[in-house]
Formats: sequence, C-alpha cells, structure tokens
Amino acid sequence: MAIFRYGYEREKKQNPYIGFTSFQHFRDDALYSDLVVKPENNLTETEHVECYPVPAYVEEKGREQGYYPDCSVVYIRILWKEFEPTEGEYRYAFIEDILQKAKANKQTVMFRLMPHSTRESDDVPDWLKDKISCPRRPEGQRVKRSPSDPAFLIYFGRAIRAFGEHFDGDPALSMVDISLPGAWGEGSSVKLFEKDALESFVDIYTGVFKNTLLIGQCSVPSLMQYLDGHTAVGFRADCLGKPSLLNEMLPPWVEEMGDIWKRGHVSFESFWWLGEWQRQGWDVDEVIEKTLAWHVSTFNAKSLPIPWEWREKVDAWVDKMGYHFVIDEVEVSETVARGEAFLLRLALDNVGVAPIYHRLPLYVRLKGQDVERVFEMEVDIRAWLPGKHEECLSVLAPDDLPHGVYEVQLGIGEGAASVVFATNAPQDRDAAIVASVDVI
Repeated sequence: MAIFRYGYEREKKQNPYIGFTSFQHFRDDALYSDLVVKPENNLTETEHVECYPVPAYVEEKGREQGYYPDCSVVYIRILWKEFEPTEGEYRYAFIEDILQKAKANKQTVMFRLMPHSTRESDDVPDWLKDKISCPRRPEGQRVKRSPSDPAFLIYFGRAIRAFGEHFDGDPALSMVDISLPGAWGEGSSVKLFEKDALESFVDIYTGVFKNTLLIGQCSVPSLMQYLDGHTAVGFRADCLGKPSLLNEMLPPWVEEMGDIWKRGHVSFESFWWLGEWQRQGWDVDEVIEKTLAWHVSTFNAKSLPIPWEWREKVDAWVDKMGYHFVIDEVEVSETVARGEAFLLRLALDNVGVAPIYHRLPLYVRLKGQDVERVFEMEVDIRAWLPGKHEECLSVLAPDDLPHGVYEVQLGIGEGAASVVFATNAPQDRDAAIVASVDVI
C-alpha cells in the first residue's frame, strides 16, 4: 500500500450551496448603491429593492463603493401577485427564466414566494382583494399585516402547491424558503391564525417539496419544531448585525433549534447592510464569531457593498461557512489486476462549521494516458459533520481497462454542483489528484 499525505489549501472556487448569497442579482451583476439609514424615513430605505426583478430606476453603483464576495447561491424573492396575477393562472415561465439565469451563471437558487411586501404596490394579488378583506399599511408604520381571513392561507397555499409541483427537484433550485403570513413572508402575522391552520399550511411545503431542501423561520420556534418532527428542514434568521438583536433576540431562537443544523441548512440575513453596520459602529467580529458557532452555511448581505476595510474579515468568514473538506491522507493499493478491485482509504477533515446537505455523489476517476473511467462510490457525504472522517473505498478495475499507470482522482458532484476539496493536492478540472495505481 502507498500512502499520500496532503494539507489544507483554500478552495480554488466558491463551492456550491454555501457562503454569501447574491440578492435579487446574479453572479457578477451590479450591486445596489450604498444606502444610508435615515430615521425620518421610518426605515424604508430598502422598500424599492426587496422584490425581484430590480426596478429600472434603482441606482446600482455598489461595485464602485465597496466589495462583495463571489456567490454560488442567488437568493430570489418574488411576490405572489407576480406568480399568480390571475386566479389559478401561474407564470411558470417567470420562474423558469430565473432558474435559467442561475444556471447560466453557475449558481443555484434559494427562493421565497412572498405573500406581499410592505408597499401598496407590493401587495397581495388584486383578485384576492375581491374575495376577502386585505388590510393596507397603517399610516406612519413600516410593516403591514396579512389578511386575517382563514381563506388567505388556503389561497396562498394553493399557489405554493402549484409552484412545488412544477419545480420540485429542479437542479437549479437548491432551497425553498418557507413563507409565512406577514410582510415578506417572515411571520409577523402568524398570531392571526390558529395553530392547526398554520400547521396545515406548512404541510403543503413538506408534502410537495420532496427533492428540494426547505428552510423555515426560526422566529416561530413552535412551527420549526413541528416541521422537524416530519422532515429535515433547516432554519433562517433575519436581523443579523444589530447588537440588541444579535445578543438578546436571536440566541434563544437559535437555542430552540437544537441540533437541526446537523440535518438542515442554516442561513442568516443582514439587519440593514454591512456598510451601515460600519457607520453604526457595530462589531462585525462578534457577528462572525456567533454565526460560525450557530453553524451558518449562507448569509444574505443583500447585494449592498461591503466596506473595503472588512474584505479580509469577510473572506475568512466565508472560508469557514458551511462545509470545507480537507484531504489529509490517502492510502491506496500500488497495483491491481484487471477485473479486480483495489482499496482506497480516504482520511479527511471537514474544517467548516456544517455538513453539506445535498446528497452529491463522491466519485473516483482513473485517468490514464488515453483513457479515463469514473466510478461512483456508495458514500453519503452528508454524514461528514465538522471534524475527522475516514472512508474505505473499493474500486473495480474493469476487465477492458488498458494496462498502465493511472492517476487516482477524487471528485464530488458535477457542473454547478461540483465541490472542490480544500487541499494542496494537484487538481484536474474539479477533481483532486490524490494517488496513482498500476493496472497490470
């Protein structure tokens, strides 16, 4: 047996499903221009940038003002009325266009269908207003509530079901964010509804999304615990950054989530944006420390520019979010006869703070001078929690494989879902060259 030892080296690309997300923008698109919070505006600075597509009049000069890391995930939120402008008629092509743009940019989509936002122009569908009472935003307030009529959840749930039946399992749709009653679908109106009605509503998500991952609002722990009893659902939380929310509101919510992070994706979203954090004097180091302890995989900084002075800190943060697989050691048979199997022992270390939640294939590729063969291994990489792991693989050398020395390469997934190891081993495409074997 031959032994090959390796070490950590930062991945050569942004791996899928983790890191910062682009928000209502695709990879390398413009960023929103920096926004300064003005108390007299009642915190409404971002009202024009909360929905997809971005209005043409919104200024986007953010790349001249700051920094934003590369993003393998695009977070898109659209209004219910954009998907179902006429009762029972769904704009599937609108969603398909989003998924195609993500594919073209080698991204996957985290998606939320919102019942409404806060502006009058971002309300529920007009046809719903002809059926039930739909409140307007109270004068002088920022947030409006959802209709309290029980029929609201029935109609909205019907749209969710239609969306899921059409798009569940699409490779470009990596996660669906469970939308709840309230502005942006973030749960501010859940108290208007009975427990059974809310549970029946979220059952639509778990019933229709059998292949696409789900995340839910940790601000409603009772619903999250209900969901966790039925299927693996990750959680997300807004309001990251503001000290009172970071230190008082979020910790008990996250604590109630328990070990959900072992089974479901954890995502956070910025309160305001990082440029405003700097102006307010908020501690970005504390945010980084807490979110890593809470097993963050993705963070939505809202596609607003990040201060240049924080680039090193943000890059180091991204390098710990989610999973990061280091190849420590590979032990392999030095020779193998055609028609027989050789053993490959893989010792690796997940130096991130979470597992990967998508079941991507681990493969071994044998590459010779004029031929290569790929073999998928029976390994569930979702079991690689943070820490050390070992896999003993058996790789068959086919009868028709030409004699010769072959590179032994390790890879995970393909295309936009290909994972690069954090290793100093040589690379070939998205695979690590970890050993060699002589086929005799």
